[in-house]
Amino acid sequence: MKCPLCNHAESKVIDSRPSSDGSSIRRRRECLECQKRFTTYENIETLPLIVIKKDMSRETFDRNKILNSIIRACDKRQVTLSQMDNLVSEIELSLQNSLQNEITSDRIGELVMEKLKELDEVAYIRFASVYRQFKDIGAFMEELQKLLAEK
Repeated sequence: MKCPLCNHAESKVIDSRPSSDGSSIRRRRECLECQKRFTTYENIETLPLIVIKKDMSRETFDRNKILNSIIRACDKRQVTLSQMDNLVSEIELSLQNSLQNEITSDRIGELVMEKLKELDEVAYIRFASVYRQFKDIGAFMEELQKLLAEK
């Protein structure tokens, strides 16, 4: 690491610890030339996720869109905002860990439904009814029958 004071190319690490939010590592370094100390931060490089929509257009992943739809599905249910935010974080982590930088909106929708089914069945049905665009009561009943059969 290059010293910001004398531009010498070598330094040694004196102290290393995670940052307060855990997303980076803070390192105290000492220049081997001038013996001055300085701080550096090491971050994980992440690639932006691109969502391929049903009409084949592309846009960057926006966790707020997922969170808003989950909030609507959980309206008047005993699900806390913290639980909903954790659910979105799990989905986002799952997508990041897939090592694909382009994800279909269908894949995201299926992940949301999987997680909602575990969290709250009524919220799951609400989300599924919008996501799967049930045309009539028969399609709605089929989904309810699947849910009941899994129990």
